[in-house]
Amino acid sequence: MATLAADLDRRAPRGDEGLGLTLTYQRLMLLMLLFAGVTMVVVLRLTYLQLFTDRSGAGELTNPLIPPRADITDRNGIPLARTIEAWSIGLQPRNVIGDRAALAERLHRLLPQRSTADYLRMLASDSNYVYLARRALPEMVAAVNALGEPGIIFNREPERLYPQTAMAGHILGWTNMDGRGVAGMERVLEERLTAPATRGQPVALAIDSRVQATMEAELAAAVTSMSAEGGTGIVLDVATGEVVAMASAPTFNPNTVGRADPNALYNRATMGVYELGSTFKPITIAAAIDAGVITSMAQHWDASSPVAVGRFRISDDHPMGRAITVPEILVHSSNIATARIADEMGMERMQLLFRSLGFHEPAHIELAERARPLWPGEWGRATTLTTGYGHGIAVTPLHLASAYAALVNGGIWRPATLLRVASGQAPQGRRVFSESTSERMRQLLRMIVTNGTGRNANAEGFRVGGKTGTAEKVSSAGGYNRRVNVSTFAAAFPMDAPRYVVLVMMDAPRPSEANHGQTTAAWTAAPVVSRVISRVGPLLGVIPDPNRDIDTSALRPLLVSAGD
Repeated sequence: MATLAADLDRRAPRGDEGLGLTLTYQRLMLLMLLFAGVTMVVVLRLTYLQLFTDRSGAGELTNPLIPPRADITDRNGIPLARTIEAWSIGLQPRNVIGDRAALAERLHRLLPQRSTADYLRMLASDSNYVYLARRALPEMVAAVNALGEPGIIFNREPERLYPQTAMAGHILGWTNMDGRGVAGMERVLEERLTAPATRGQPVALAIDSRVQATMEAELAAAVTSMSAEGGTGIVLDVATGEVVAMASAPTFNPNTVGRADPNALYNRATMGVYELGSTFKPITIAAAIDAGVITSMAQHWDASSPVAVGRFRISDDHPMGRAITVPEILVHSSNIATARIADEMGMERMQLLFRSLGFHEPAHIELAERARPLWPGEWGRATTLTTGYGHGIAVTPLHLASAYAALVNGGIWRPATLLRVASGQAPQGRRVFSESTSERMRQLLRMIVTNGTGRNANAEGFRVGGKTGTAEKVSSAGGYNRRVNVSTFAAAFPMDAPRYVVLVMMDAPRPSEANHGQTTAAWTAAPVVSRVISRVGPLLGVIPDPNRDIDTSALRPLLVSAGD
């Protein structure tokens, strides 16, 4: 019996051992089941995301290959605005371990935009984080890092870069420190540039960088050489309304907009409203032809004496002293004869003309930076007569450019656009002049350049047509300043098959060697138009041909003598 008890005692541990193996097995099975369950959940979740999630939307937010803000390019794909990763320098005051006074001194030497006292206050603050600098250059980051202060940290954050620097600054606008567009096309396209579904594709503008750079260079040179307050230049496609170039001087660099002169941020093309003088005369003539007020180019209009309107008298700078034909009215730029035509048109038809061209509302273009024209409050006889030759009504240069496009393109007014228009998709527009009248105006505008006040705008082989306009500038004290002009030349080329309007306006040019001591449009704006067309014509596919021109032979006999 004793031996049997001993054997049972020796076998007992085997039962415990078996129980332990069973528990271990059960635990392993449980872990395997848990692992399989988790794996199944992950697989099901991935399958769901693959099948039912819109991966063109929010799923792209964290895709490092898609920029946080889309690029902006010119019509040929040249980058105008893009987003890069920039450095920011921050401070965590609670983590500073060095001597704060000494650190403030050293920060001031490296980042002098703040005083030593400012940095000392920042170092002593209870803030968790403050910016020392944003969009810092790598050299600055290295210099601040060399201070060896662990409380100073460095981060990478998106920065909007304008690789063409100041070019097209008024068109592009700029973004704020948080990367949101606050002006120009950056503001207009904010949603398109940042939406997850679209920000992977660049936005193409209508402008051509080559034409834009040429216009800016010629305009800046003219403004400088004539000591003008400023100026603007526009190149507009007459068939589509696309703005191929739009410059305003002075300009600014959107990369450093915070340091720009506030006056440079002013876009004269869309924000400046001016009385643009005699450039309105072809518009009045065209409307009068369509209205039947002008029935023949040989029809004579009295320019022998001034027109009395109340206590005012409308006169000519170079009196003709006789009745003159329609071509002579434009070639010699007669205020008197144009006023008589406007008088025949009457208030209602003159208002209807200007409204059809959008002169009663802000210019039609995407930009928010637009000014409302100065529309006459009362349309008496005096207003009717003076608006016929561009006085008593003030519009932007872009208004006038769009009107001239309608004058020469067959009579269709279209809104201007800064976005590239796909081939064959030009907006419909609205008819404001008949096709035959538009054809006649091309002849008359060409004659102004070949025989009249626009001769300095001629560009050999490009068949330029256009009209000068010189108006006394409105004084800030009220009334007109007889010694300060707003000088404009509105042109189109080539006149036998018009493709582009080119407009240049000089704001308050001064007599200089560059303009031969004259501040009228013939000597200030017209030569700039000539130089721009000569340079950009071939870039736009218009090859100069001295053997081609629009036929004006039927109208030339109606000119008794050439104008100055």
